[in-house]
Amino acid sequence: MKVKIDTKEKFTVLTPEEPNIYDNMADELAAACQQYLQAPIKNLILKLSNVQDIDGNIAQKIIDLQQSFYDKNASFLVCEMNKNIEAVFEQNDLIEMLNFTPTECEAWDIVQMEEIERELLDSNDFSFDTDNMS
Repeated sequence: MKVKIDTKEKFTVLTPEEPNIYDNMADELAAACQQYLQAPIKNLILKLSNVQDIDGNIAQKIIDLQQSFYDKNASFLVCEMNKNIEAVFEQNDLIEMLNFTPTECEAWDIVQMEEIERELLDSNDFSFDTDNMS
């Protein structure tokens, strides 16, 4: 599968250049995405602007990929899906599980917010002075 890769400071944008992603390409897509879990920059945005159609099994594979990223404390978002792709997620009752945005810029914002959230949650700098609370 041919993909375009754009690496930013906090995330990588992976853009498949195939117009259709079929079941036989699922493992290839998963491998292309999973390699970023081993990279220094783990957050991934899957930009589907060039993709016109996907199979239902690909939709499930994308949900599984998303979950594997969040399990590893990394962000995974999908952006720029067309109506056909969105319909596949809806038909398979997966749309509610998918973290997606209409634009790449909005996906950037979410990744950066999730990074800040993880940094805050990982920090032990929180201390509450309960003696001075009334």
